This record gives sequence, structure tokens and C-alpha cells, in this order.
Amino acid sequence: MAKKEHISETPATQFLRRKDIAFSEHPYDYEEHGGTTVSARKLGVDEHAVVKTLVMQDEAAKPMIVLMHGDCKVSTKNLARQIGCKSVEPCKPEVANRHSGFLIGGTSPFGTRKTMPVYVEQSILDLEKIYINGGRRGYLIGIAPQVLTQTLSATAVQCALEE
Repeated sequence: MAKKEHISETPATQFLRRKDIAFSEHPYDYEEHGGTTVSARKLGVDEHAVVKTLVMQDEAAKPMIVLMHGDCKVSTKNLARQIGCKSVEPCKPEVANRHSGFLIGGTSPFGTRKTMPVYVEQSILDLEKIYINGGRRGYLIGIAPQVLTQTLSATAVQCALEE
């Protein structure tokens, strides 16, 4: 049985507290390469409500954040078409770390090192509650999805592919 542990602040939780945004904390035992399948199972939530934070870049290497359902992939072709780019691809892990300030597996869209445009899969905004990384591996936060558009000015896109 997991004991209730004190969770230290991350840049993401500091950002949310500064903006007075309510969130719930959900620590779990992180597994390397476990992804949203593991976090959803450990938290007992639907993987569709667990949101991945992906750092991607366009053809000019300009970074962006893409928020996607845990059980879906990003169609980079559809995304590029919708945001007016020639191409979009995932950043290499070390580049993503440099842009976001977070380690891969612990990337949050809140409190990133660089301000980047944020794109969110449209259907995420229809969910009642989402679970998204809180800025550390093994730590998700539960929030209302509207927070993404209100605090990050996230642009809704439709680029999900079933995994």
C-alpha cells in the first residue's frame, strides 16, 4: 500500500499555484518506458484521460508542445497541415529537455523553461478531468481540461490517431 508522501514543488506546480489553479496530486511508482499505460493502471484511471505532453518542432526547428490522449498518437502530417507548417516531428530527448526544462517522462506543459505554442487534441477539452504530468517522473496532476486553454492559450487541433 502506498503511503501518502510529501511532494515537493516543481516548476509546474509553482506555475499553477501562482495562477490559483486547483489540482489534485497523483504520485505513482515510475517505470522507465512505461508511459501512460503504466501511469493510468497505477492510478486506476482511463488511459484516454491521461494526457501526454510531447515536445515537437516544425521544419525550422521551432519547438512546440502537443498534448495528446495517452492512448493515441499524433498524426504529424495532420498537425502540420492544421498549424500551417511544412512538417512537424518529435524533438530528440536532449533537445526536448533543453526547451522544456523537464526530463522526458516528467514533461509538463506548465512552467516550461521556454514559452512555446501549445496545441491540444480537441477531444481532450471535452473530458471532465484530465491527468497530466506535474513536472516529475511518477507524478501526475488532475485538473479540469479548460485550464489548458485558459492558462496556456492552447490551440485545439484534431490530429489523434488510435494506437
